Formats: sequence, C-alpha cells, structure tokens
Amino acid sequence: MCVVQSGWTRVVFRVSILSLLSSLCAAQQPNPASVIRLVDAAVAVRFDNVLGFTDVEHYAVYRGNDETHPAAQMTVKDTYRKGVGKTYTVLSESGSSILLHFGLRPLLDSEQAINQPGNVERSWFNSSNYEMKLSSPAAQKLNGRDCLALDITPKEKAANLIVGTMWVDARDGTLAKIEGVASKDPSPFSGTTHMMRQYTNISGFSMATHARAESESPLFGHTVVTIDYSDYKLELTPRK
Repeated sequence: MCVVQSGWTRVVFRVSILSLLSSLCAAQQPNPASVIRLVDAAVAVRFDNVLGFTDVEHYAVYRGNDETHPAAQMTVKDTYRKGVGKTYTVLSESGSSILLHFGLRPLLDSEQAINQPGNVERSWFNSSNYEMKLSSPAAQKLNGRDCLALDITPKEKAANLIVGTMWVDARDGTLAKIEGVASKDPSPFSGTTHMMRQYTNISGFSMATHARAESESPLFGHTVVTIDYSDYKLELTPRK
C-alpha cells in the first residue's frame, strides 16, 4: 500500500511540476498586442530623437547570375535632416552609364521623395502603415540579438512597402531586419522585387547596414542591387 501511495505521490508531484512549468512558459510568452505597441513606440522614439544623420552608402548593380563583378557602382554621402528630408552627394561612380543614369540615380531620387516631410511617415514600419501579426512567440537569435518575427502586410500598395517578415529586438522593439516582396512593382518593366534590409543599433536607434533588392523581368532580366551603409554620424535631441 505504501508503495502505491509513494508511486502516486511521485506522479502527482511530476504533474504539478509540469503544470507549473507550463504556466511559467505561458506567462513568458509575448503578448502580440504588447509587441506591436513596443514596435510603434520604438518608431516614435526614433523619429522624435534623431534630428539628423550622415552616412556613406555604396550601391552596386549585378546583372544575370554574376554577383562578383558589378555592372555599375556608386558611392554617395547621404545627409538627412528631420523636417527637411534627404540629400545625396555622389562621391564616386563607375560602370555602365545606362545603369547609373536609369537605375541608380532614379533610386536616389525615389529615396529623396520617400523621405520628404509628409511622405516619410507613410513608409514607417508601424501599425499605422502595416497589419502586423506575431509569427511565433519564440525569440530567435539574429546578429547576436534576441528577436521576434512579425508577419507584415501594408495597408496600401507602394513600391517601398513590403509584404513579408519583420524582425524586432525582443527587449525594445527596435528594427533588426525586414524581408519580403514589394507590394507594388516599381515600374511596369521591373517585375516582382524581393527586398531585404538589415539594421544595427546605434545609440539606441535602428540604422540600416545592408540592403538587397532582387528582380526578374523580361526587359532587364535578372538584376540585383545591393547597398552597404557605413560611417554613421547621428545628431540627437539633447538629453535633459
């Protein structure tokens, strides 16, 4: 009889422990609404506190299956001022004059237009512009950070808004990576464009480090554009 009771006690004890662990795990699961609020807050804090910045951006265009030898390259200095927008100074360029003139320069013009006051707010990765859904409650390592993945769908279609996945820092909601397809083709000749951009945390704010856009079209064939960002200098709101 004692053996039966002892065995039953061990069973009850194990069930209790499993139930407790299950409850603790459930309690630690991120709340989707809270995660989205965290993302929105991070976007707002960045806009409020980053008054301006400069960085150096290197653009490279690859054609066909050759991603070793760029068909065109351009290095620019990007200057952003809150309430003003972006300006670009070309530091160097080489390669196909056609790709430079009809590919990279229009890309810079597009970035300037997107970042004009009144436009830039519509490109933010927040719940005002996107429907967001937590992909998984489990955090995953991304460039050394614990990140949460969210499925994102823009509320309107635009060449700079994507349907795909966004990864944010699990602690503060700052952007770590985006990947997906453009919700609208940049032009009738470009075909579907797959986009990816990686971010790092500089002074507490997400800044792009590397981007890649890949498209396939009957007119231009297979084209890849990469952008590498470096030498950031941020102007921040003075701390009180």
